[in-house]
Amino acid sequence: MILLAGLLFFTVQLYPQENILERQVKLPGSSIRVARALSEVSRLTGYFFTYDTKIINEDRVFTLPHAEIPISELLDSVTGDPGIRYSVIGKHIILYRDLTTSPIPPVSDSTSNRQQFILAGKVTDAETSEPLAYATIGISHRGRGTVTNNNGDFILKITDECLNDTLSVSYVGYMNRQIPVRSLPGNVMTISMERDFIPIPEIIIRVQDPELIIRKTISSIASNYGTTPALLTGFYREGVYRKKEPQIYSEAVVQIYKSPYARSLQNDQVKVIRSRNIENLEAEDTLAVRLKAGLSSTLTLDGMRNMFDFMDPQFFNSYDYHLTDIVTIDGETAFVISFKQKEWVTEPLMKGEVYINVDNYGVMLAEFEINPQYVAQTGESYISRLPHDYTMKPEYVRYRTRYRCVDGRYYLSHVRGDLGFLAKGRKKVFSSHFNIFFELAITDYRTGDVARFEHEELAPVHSIFSKTITGYDADFWKSFDFLKPEDDLMEALEKLKVKLGEFSD
Repeated sequence: MILLAGLLFFTVQLYPQENILERQVKLPGSSIRVARALSEVSRLTGYFFTYDTKIINEDRVFTLPHAEIPISELLDSVTGDPGIRYSVIGKHIILYRDLTTSPIPPVSDSTSNRQQFILAGKVTDAETSEPLAYATIGISHRGRGTVTNNNGDFILKITDECLNDTLSVSYVGYMNRQIPVRSLPGNVMTISMERDFIPIPEIIIRVQDPELIIRKTISSIASNYGTTPALLTGFYREGVYRKKEPQIYSEAVVQIYKSPYARSLQNDQVKVIRSRNIENLEAEDTLAVRLKAGLSSTLTLDGMRNMFDFMDPQFFNSYDYHLTDIVTIDGETAFVISFKQKEWVTEPLMKGEVYINVDNYGVMLAEFEINPQYVAQTGESYISRLPHDYTMKPEYVRYRTRYRCVDGRYYLSHVRGDLGFLAKGRKKVFSSHFNIFFELAITDYRTGDVARFEHEELAPVHSIFSKTITGYDADFWKSFDFLKPEDDLMEALEKLKVKLGEFSD
């Protein structure tokens, strides 16, 4: 028995060191489709594949040998291309074509002394293949990043100094993915994410005091979010839909001067670098809804800089708090605290969930909405003035604020607001549904040599953003990062015959 135990121990120690590409496998049949072959290898080994469908023909059929062969040899037959390389990261095998050694013409901007590469892909659930919206994408050791859109797609532009780093992909409740940056340029990867289940005994959740956790979070703001200013570069967009058709779509590259989160009375500042506007309004259309102060709202939703009322101890008596779960985000463990207004409170307050890091008490994510029971009381406070014979009733008001930790400091990463309204004319039989959104994705962070903007550079954050833009700029993007439009938005904008060539890359 002692010898058997020793052999088992020896086997367990050796197994993690096995090179999965050298493992011998035999697939059934004499020929097989590429997609089926990869699926069978995953079933036999427990490893998942990440690859660009443009370089891997899933429908191609190839011949199987009669004996067991190493997985690496089988993958040679799967790809049929000696230029495709393999990389094993954790339980994932990445198939890619390394294009980073090919010369790329310099871009005509401030990064012209460095080569530039585009990282693109889709983030999906490994089990269902459903896209994961708002997954966080970042270069692990640099202040570069973005988020996925509603279709799970992302685009991120980098310079050659990032090639030896790793791309970090994270989503609430899923295991963090780390992918070598060098394997991504020129390959539009489908990145599958595996769910991460944390078995937490109910008694552990019950003994935690959610209000105490929130108080610790507030006392940790200075250490988590910084006492020095930062310069953030990001992409902002907002849109107004009427009956699912876009009326107004505006977007901009912005820079944000973030004042210190502690011991500072300075306000944040916004500077618009580039912007453009698309309108689909007929001259006779008297009902043109515009979002009021969208830029200002994104700054206000930085709840660690402008304290969320549901985290302010002054409002504790108005809310009920419950620790409902413990999940993983960015490879870290987080408390999930749900909140809603007490039953006796009848004014419109927030309800939702806030995710707080178990170790350092940093807020990683907040998802919340105005209580649907009382949202109608907010009236027309979110939109510009309507024609006198129309009324606007809010149907929902939802928000999302995400933070990303870079080298021990949390930065604002993503802000999203979704608002729904029902417009009714006094002499109209039917009502019109309007959906409005605004979104900010931070793509770059800098803390060194940061200065406040000059007064003449400041954006009118409290104005109607779409009215501050004078037209459509076909060369808008240049080397700046942006959020890839969702499929339905792309189709709608293309119907307006807008030049969207840059979106097709």
